[in-house]
Amino acid sequence: MSTQALILFAHGARAASWAAPFERLRDLVAARTPGVDVSLAYLELMEPRLPERAAALVAQGVTHLTVVPVFLGQGGHVLRDLPLMIDELRAAHPGLTVKVVEAAGENDAVLRALADYCVGAL
Repeated sequence: MSTQALILFAHGARAASWAAPFERLRDLVAARTPGVDVSLAYLELMEPRLPERAAALVAQGVTHLTVVPVFLGQGGHVLRDLPLMIDELRAAHPGLTVKVVEAAGENDAVLRALADYCVGAL
């Protein structure tokens, strides 16, 4: 078991089909990062939630966790809810190093890929 893990953090939805693209993204990332536990966690409406997934990873020996918010923008969930959850994770698991990166939609490479897709749609 690796001591490093990556959680793709998404909002969640009532319809299970909503998660399909996130599951595909998880699988693509996992294929490119052998030896790293890559998983999904959700803010609400779906399981696992971020605190439970992080706790399970810590129980498996993970000591370094990277959280990627798979959101297009920095709305209230990324600006308010996620930092509170991360503070709670750090308090509950003092031996866990947690790194949170910018929301996926705030990243230039992601925006360029979306722009390429949109232009290609013409």
